[in-house]
Amino acid sequence: MSETLAFPMYNINQADTAALYRAVQQLLAVHGVATTGQRPGFAGEGLLAHWRHPDLMLSQTCGFPLMTQLPEVQVVGCFHYTAPGCEGRNYRSLLVARAQDSDKTLADFRGRRAVCNAPDSQSGYNVLLKMIAPLAERGRFFSGVAFSGSHRQSLIDLRLGEGDIAAIDCVTWALLQRHQPELLEGLAVIGRSPLAPGLPLITAANTSSGTLQAIRDALKVLVSDPQYQEICSALFIGGFSEATRQDYEVLLDWRQEAAEAGLHQL
Repeated sequence: MSETLAFPMYNINQADTAALYRAVQQLLAVHGVATTGQRPGFAGEGLLAHWRHPDLMLSQTCGFPLMTQLPEVQVVGCFHYTAPGCEGRNYRSLLVARAQDSDKTLADFRGRRAVCNAPDSQSGYNVLLKMIAPLAERGRFFSGVAFSGSHRQSLIDLRLGEGDIAAIDCVTWALLQRHQPELLEGLAVIGRSPLAPGLPLITAANTSSGTLQAIRDALKVLVSDPQYQEICSALFIGGFSEATRQDYEVLLDWRQEAAEAGLHQL
């Protein structure tokens, strides 16, 4: 049996992700939780299969899949990120367009084309749905939507003219500014979304309550012990707090509010 540990969501710089993986693996061992399988940033089967695996010890997912596709997992908690746009355990998306549209607001993109990482993304899709709901007419606002597969690719597609606006996770944006600034050349932030609970850390449904608490205790040490400060800072991790599934119900409220306004998809 392989008790899987992975950090797939902010794997912009693989060396930083690997350092986080090793630190958490060591801390889990100190707290009596064994993990095997060298998968710092995750590679292999699809992410949903990874998140649903009965041997999952710890991983990070997106809040919207948590609430719509992962009813069986348990929520461990949430890192607090220090990237611009984050507040405590909450984060937001940045509305990004090409630099020539830097003077525009979201309302000015009526009839233009959006690019999103995935239809089940909180930061790239659900947040846009919430923000355009008051602006939509007869259930439409954008002329079309392209799906890129990742926030990074959405930014590339914007630069190539494959879309005109995208909602980008602010932590991803900050990491790209640090490690791949050339990717952001010619782009501009033209707005910011409301805050939402940050990306949840999860464990399998069959993880015992004692092991769940040990995982939480290990993560509390990670963010408080000075010896891990450099590792955390490299990934904009500034804290950790326990959380439950109920903390993410607001994301379903956003989707419901859009539906009540007549908007069921971008």
